[in-house]
Amino acid sequence: MKFGVFYELQLPKPWNDGDEARLFHEALDQVVLADKLGYDHAWEVEHHFLEEYSHSSAPEVFLAAAAARTQTIRLGHGIRQVIANYNHPARTAECVSTLDIMSKGRVDFGIGEGATRLELGGFDIPARQKRAMALEAAEQIANMMAMQPYPGFEGESFSMPCRNVVPKPMQKPHPPMWMACTNRDTIRIAASIGVGALAFSFVDPEEAKAWADIYYGIIKSDACKPIGHSVNANIAMVSNFSIHHDRAEAIRRGHEGFEFFGYALNALVAQDTIPGRTDLWGEYLAKRGDRTEQVIRASQADAAPSTGIGTPDDMRRHLAAFEAAGVDQVIFMQQAGRNRHDHICESLELFAAEVMPAFKSRVAEREARKAKDLAPFIEAALARKDWMKPLADDEIPVVRASVAKALVPNRN
Repeated sequence: MKFGVFYELQLPKPWNDGDEARLFHEALDQVVLADKLGYDHAWEVEHHFLEEYSHSSAPEVFLAAAAARTQTIRLGHGIRQVIANYNHPARTAECVSTLDIMSKGRVDFGIGEGATRLELGGFDIPARQKRAMALEAAEQIANMMAMQPYPGFEGESFSMPCRNVVPKPMQKPHPPMWMACTNRDTIRIAASIGVGALAFSFVDPEEAKAWADIYYGIIKSDACKPIGHSVNANIAMVSNFSIHHDRAEAIRRGHEGFEFFGYALNALVAQDTIPGRTDLWGEYLAKRGDRTEQVIRASQADAAPSTGIGTPDDMRRHLAAFEAAGVDQVIFMQQAGRNRHDHICESLELFAAEVMPAFKSRVAEREARKAKDLAPFIEAALARKDWMKPLADDEIPVVRASVAKALVPNRN
């Protein structure tokens, strides 16, 4: 399996001067460390107005900073909001392509649509139409990155005339595409459009196997009809992440933060919010009480916990179950709640030293076997794709000058 790190940039209240800046720079330092330690991916989300839960509203800026300070780790939009109300598709194509150039071809492009009224209402996006709007935009973004010129488009959610969208990305035809998935239905959608599944739900290995079986079953069926110019057949699962040789200490360092991650996400979807005033962290602590020691006592009776929080041996068992389930990548959610920067770095180092090597040693053989197995199915899927017809030279419309010829002074 491959391994990634994931950032929502959570910042619980109360906020003090400099807290946001410290959060961003510590997260960037963690990505730099992950690169040096041999992690495969760094994923950065895009959310808007989700106070405390996610302050990552401009991931392209964060990822550009990461590109300048790293060498090999792949940099992923996990995800970018692709509906035109958030980011015009041409701007997304330009930003993703530029980042791919600046990172020397290390970008992964995850697509998303937003889920909360705070985001959707803030950008005047109808909730019932968001999925269709996102998929329409994502297909055209792929066309913009791959076609020269882009023929233009008249759609339901946006329209655009013929233009040559530049720059073009280093990776051809475009960076690998992914989609945020939270349940079996969205796993099916990701497979049906030929993109990787970023499974941002915490599931056990049994459910992960069910998701992987559904995903690859569709990839290999006539139901797969790509929206991109290539197929990215991969499934990634998110996991908690806090490692220490003492299981109790790993729980003390990580469990509270990961509980807050789930609490804040549910609260932003299900509860009313007062912008600038709601205190999610305060509410969470009041309801939680002193659960950490309870969790530690419960863990002592479990000889083989599988949560992503524990000892190196606990993590080996946890990951082996996901590997057996057919998961291609595990993405670690290590920055959550008030998890400390130094503890996060220690976990990254311990995992890289004692857990990662055995799993990484099996990647090349597994990837080669998988590529051989999937090659005929991917070829068939691309043959089913509805390709946008390129324009012949005499079909490319002339873009008239903005100043009439009669007004241009005679230079003779």
